[in-house]
Amino acid sequence: FILLVSFGFYFRSLEKNRTLLSENYVQAKIYLEEGDNQKAVNILKDVIYENDATYSTLSFFLLLNQNLIKDYNELKVLFDHMLKNNKFDKEIKNLIILKKAIFETNFTDEQKMLATIKPLINKETLWKAHALMLAGNYYFSKGEKLKAKDFFSQILRMDNLNKELLEQANYQLKLIKND
Repeated sequence: FILLVSFGFYFRSLEKNRTLLSENYVQAKIYLEEGDNQKAVNILKDVIYENDATYSTLSFFLLLNQNLIKDYNELKVLFDHMLKNNKFDKEIKNLIILKKAIFETNFTDEQKMLATIKPLINKETLWKAHALMLAGNYYFSKGEKLKAKDFFSQILRMDNLNKELLEQANYQLKLIKND
């Protein structure tokens, strides 16, 4: 009996916590609409640190997409915290890793960017072609056309490739060839 009551209390507590997180997320969005960004940022960061795979992710991407935090180091800490402390479906985690790599291309060097996308490039995932495209575009923008060509060519060798990614890789390779 005590065990059943304990489980009931535990699951009810979890549900209350998720309800509170959803209410806080909605409240943060209201603050954003009202122009009170600082209150929204504080709430969203609190939700992120609650380590709920759904609401932490939504809160983080709201911060990121609305450009509410400008400090690269703070954003990097939040990315790392989310990846370390939440239990995501494999492909959701890979998507977050890809978003982190996209974010980092503006702030870090080649080695850090490659280290971030390495897990995506070295295994079969929905996001592998996107990671290769990111690396190819990174090198293309730096004028390193041989490295860019290598990444774009890897995309073309993939099976079951999205038509749009195939077209993008072909287009980039044509640009390299014509240069």
